[in-house]
Amino acid sequence: MEEQLLSSKGNKFPVGTSCSTSVVLSTCVVMCGSLAYGFAVGYTSPVQSGIMADLELSIAEYSTFGAILTLGGTIGALVSGTIADMVGRKVTMWIMDLCFILGWLSIIFAKSVWWLDIGRFLMGIGAGLLLYVAPIYIAEIAPKSIRGGCTAAFAFMVYFGFSLMFLIGNILPWRTLAIVGIIPSLVQLIGIFFIPESPRWLAKIGLDKEIEASLQYLRGKNVDISLETAEIKDNVESLTMLSGSRYLDMFDRRYAHSLIVGLGIMILLQSGGTDAISSFASSIFIKAGCSASFATTTMGFIQLPFAAMGIFLLDATGRRPVLMVASAGTCLGNFVVGVGFLCKDYDQLSQFSATFVLVGILVFAIFFSMGVGGAATTIVSEIFPMNIKGSAGSLAIVCNWFTSWIVTYAFNFLFEWSPSGVFFMFTFFSGLMILFVAKIVPETKGRTLEEIQASLTLLN
Repeated sequence: MEEQLLSSKGNKFPVGTSCSTSVVLSTCVVMCGSLAYGFAVGYTSPVQSGIMADLELSIAEYSTFGAILTLGGTIGALVSGTIADMVGRKVTMWIMDLCFILGWLSIIFAKSVWWLDIGRFLMGIGAGLLLYVAPIYIAEIAPKSIRGGCTAAFAFMVYFGFSLMFLIGNILPWRTLAIVGIIPSLVQLIGIFFIPESPRWLAKIGLDKEIEASLQYLRGKNVDISLETAEIKDNVESLTMLSGSRYLDMFDRRYAHSLIVGLGIMILLQSGGTDAISSFASSIFIKAGCSASFATTTMGFIQLPFAAMGIFLLDATGRRPVLMVASAGTCLGNFVVGVGFLCKDYDQLSQFSATFVLVGILVFAIFFSMGVGGAATTIVSEIFPMNIKGSAGSLAIVCNWFTSWIVTYAFNFLFEWSPSGVFFMFTFFSGLMILFVAKIVPETKGRTLEEIQASLTLLN
């Protein structure tokens, strides 16, 4: 079979592989980044006792170590859209990988809390870049019929990495576990050489020949890409003439709907407690009287099949129903955990506390992995037009990280004050997500990115 070679800013890739193979290969490379992020999020829970003992850390110091990932993520998110628009999606992923690798090395060789904090902060910057560029890249390369599943696969690998850290974290020392954490970033660093640049980013910077070659590679050698190419070019050109690409354009009234949807989903996602529960699951189970190793191992195992189910649900049933049902499940899970901790205050009910907390956390983990994370990420990657995608997408991820930082840093202090109260707060915000989706969030299943963005813009 003959191969053509495209050179785009020095990067070459073959044209002629089938659509499914090309998209799957590109998605798998991006999924290495989500695996790295899952490792980073899941790392702090199983190693808490080991690190605190070896480096003699206080609760406040370890809380800072756990939460500083989100502070780095906020900074990474602030610049993610600008970097991705300037140098492209692929180069942004290279920068992201370097942040993860340097961060893990700092933790591996840490002799004090400062090295831990610096390493986790660097990983946070990488994660901030990842959560913008990876879903955007997948949404921009995947056909509309499988776009939801491809983006959900990205979320699945986050849960897989998180679960794997929980499973092997009960066996390996914390420095060895950090060595394992480097592996996905090294794999992705190499794999990026073998995937194409996003055709929509190429259209934005005016590289017409490269757009066609990238699409041909992604859709297949014998597929007619003329209509899709024309649609992408026309959409980018019309948006550029409409308002240019200034940062403040995202606050124009015509984009109000998409901006409210993107920011609202990201804020409510973190306000429901996901990162706090992920980062401090062991201490939650210990407080309830559960075996931390058994509970975290069970949590790790149970998430994976439901996360895999979410890959198919998004394209089969749509984003809105999956997000609403899954949010109802996380709401129920948080409520059961709150009731479990409330039982500890009553002698006749205290025997049920551990069971309620374990069941509640598992319910939360099942529904979050099945739909909340994947559906939220998919919707936010689809709704912003190309001319504001960098600025609006970055702002949405900043909101995600900043909310996560507040919740994660405050969690241990609030948890000491009132374990049940914290989870009832999480219950409230999970319930609010259901109402928000029902009233404001549009369905994006089965529509091209251009159709979605045009409909949202016309609503204003």
